[in-house]
Amino acid sequence: MNLTLKIWRQKDSNAKGQMVDYKVTDISEHMSFLEMMDVLNEQLINAGEEPVAFDHDCREGICGMCSMYINGEAHGPDRGVTTCQLHMRMFKDGDTITIEPFRAAAFPVIKDLVVDRTAFDRIQHAGGYISVNTSGNTQDANAIPISKHAADEAMDAATCIGCGACVATCKNSSAMLFVGAKVSQYALLPQGQVEAADRVRNMVAQMDLEGFGNCTNTGACEIECPKGISLDNIARMNRELMKAQF
Repeated sequence: MNLTLKIWRQKDSNAKGQMVDYKVTDISEHMSFLEMMDVLNEQLINAGEEPVAFDHDCREGICGMCSMYINGEAHGPDRGVTTCQLHMRMFKDGDTITIEPFRAAAFPVIKDLVVDRTAFDRIQHAGGYISVNTSGNTQDANAIPISKHAADEAMDAATCIGCGACVATCKNSSAMLFVGAKVSQYALLPQGQVEAADRVRNMVAQMDLEGFGNCTNTGACEIECPKGISLDNIARMNRELMKAQF
């Protein structure tokens, strides 16, 4: 298929960006979206032009690195997939595809389609961990009884890959789905109870400090999340925060 790509180009974080049009031809419907971007970059390099910078790593929907806003949707028109899992069969020959970086004040553009998501790392550092006795007398995890329901819910929350699609798609640039997932994966397990109050207070405080907006229950984050993280995790985080205040 032959496509027209409208891509956000920005030299660095201080430069003024703009949309630039490119043509790509003979794109297979079996290619992933990132493979199509590779074809474009090879074309640009051969022409002596600067390739488009974009984040990627595992290309298996696990690492959370790829982050493109495609035709007005985080990770593109498919559901339950990251950008690297999006295939060109979702588009038609002759289509014009608009590709932008994730937009949020807390995710400043570094170059082209690459944004700085270290705000998520700082939120994690604020409380996304548990204390473990490493003296040699550590209790075996398999010896701690946990209900299947709690284990399943904790695992569902832990599938969050921190890609930032929830922030990019939210009209308020809220990170509450991300923080809610990270709080929930520990709040549901006995191992997470020791720091439970400090964790939620510190992570929410850091989230606010980073400049993310608040949640107004639109639900776009859950729809665009490639891992289907539920809004229930935001409700759980709010309950944990209220408990922590007392």
